[in-house]
Amino acid sequence: MSLRIENLTKNYGSVKALDNFSLEVNSGEFMVLLGPSGCGKTTVVRCIAGLVDPTAGRILIGGQLVNHLAPKDRDIAMVFQNYALYPHMNIYDNIAFPLKMRKIPKEQIKDKVRNISQLLEIEKFFNRKPKELSGGQMQRVALGRALVREPKVFLMDEPLSNLDAKLRAYMRYEIRKLQQKIRITTLYITHDQIEAISMADRIAVMNNGLVQQLGTPEEVYNLPANTFVADFVGSPSMNFLKCDIIESDINNIIAGSNGTHMQLPIKNLPLKLPFESNVIIGIRPRDILFLNNEDFNGIKVKGKISFSELLGEHRLVEIKIGICESIKVATDPNLDFTIGTDVTVGMPCNKIHFFEPNTGNRLQTTDRQF
Repeated sequence: MSLRIENLTKNYGSVKALDNFSLEVNSGEFMVLLGPSGCGKTTVVRCIAGLVDPTAGRILIGGQLVNHLAPKDRDIAMVFQNYALYPHMNIYDNIAFPLKMRKIPKEQIKDKVRNISQLLEIEKFFNRKPKELSGGQMQRVALGRALVREPKVFLMDEPLSNLDAKLRAYMRYEIRKLQQKIRITTLYITHDQIEAISMADRIAVMNNGLVQQLGTPEEVYNLPANTFVADFVGSPSMNFLKCDIIESDINNIIAGSNGTHMQLPIKNLPLKLPFESNVIIGIRPRDILFLNNEDFNGIKVKGKISFSELLGEHRLVEIKIGICESIKVATDPNLDFTIGTDVTVGMPCNKIHFFEPNTGNRLQTTDRQF
C-alpha cells in the first residue's frame, strides 16, 4: 500500500516545522527519513498517524485521502523509541490488545498473536511482564503489537535509540529482515545515518522541514546533492575546502585555500571548473591517501599531523594544511602517527566532490565510477 505526502506544511505559531514537504513511499518499500533533531521528522510521522493536524497539505494511503480520518481509522501501526508497552499486562496481552479493541474473535486473536510471535521469536515471553524483559526483547514485543494488526503502513519513530550499540546493530538486521519478509510499506525515522544506509531501500534526507535529497543509500552517499547531505551522511564526515581558482592553463587548475595551493589536473576532473571563481572541494576521510614520492592522479597536499585518534577499525588523523585549514584522514588502525610529522596526502580525482559556495549545491559532474 503506497503512502503519499503532498505539500505538507505544519506551523506551530510562528515556527514552521514543515514547509511544503512532499514524499512518496512505494508499496512494500522501506523508506528511511533521515535528519538531525528538530528537522521535522517526528512532525511528519505524527501528521501521517493523525496525532497532529497539518496546517496544509494532503496525506494519501493507497490513493485514499486520510486527512479527515481519525487515527484509529487510518490503518497505521506505530513503534516508538520508548516501546509504550502496558506494564500491568503480560506479553501475550500486550500483543493481543489492538485486536481485542477491534473485537476480533478470540481464536483469531490467538492464531495471529502466535504467528507474529513465532516470526519475532518472542513466544517464550508470553507470561512475562515488560519489566522482566531486556530492551531488545521489549522492542520486539512492540514490533509484534504493531504488526499483529496487519496494517497498511508501518511507522517507526527512532525505535532503536534506547538500545546499546551492539543491540542496535542486531535489531537493525532483525527489523530489515522482517520487513523484507512481510513487505509492509514502512517509513522509518532516524537521526542515525548508519541505520539509514544499512536499512533503507531509499533515504529521504531532511533538514529545516524540507527533503534535501531522495535516493538510494548509494546515491545519497556517493553523490550528495549539497554540502548538508555530504556532511550529514557518512562517518567520519566529509572534509570541505573553500577554494579560489587563482590560475589555469591547458593542463592544470591551481586552487588556493587559506594559503595552500593545490594543483588540479584538468583532464582527470569530472567537470569543468570556471576560471576566476571559487568552489568548495569535498573529500571523504576514507578516500584520502598518504603518499611518498610516487606519481599520483589527483590533488597532492603537504601538511603536518596535528592529532591522531584510534577508532577501532580505522585511525582518524587530523592534518593541518595552510594557515588555518585542516583535513581528516581515515587510515590503517595499525599505523602510528607522531604529532608534528610532515606528510603528503593525495585526493584521487574520481573521489573529489565539487559544490557551489553560495548555495552549497553539488556542481554537475560527468558520469563517474565509485
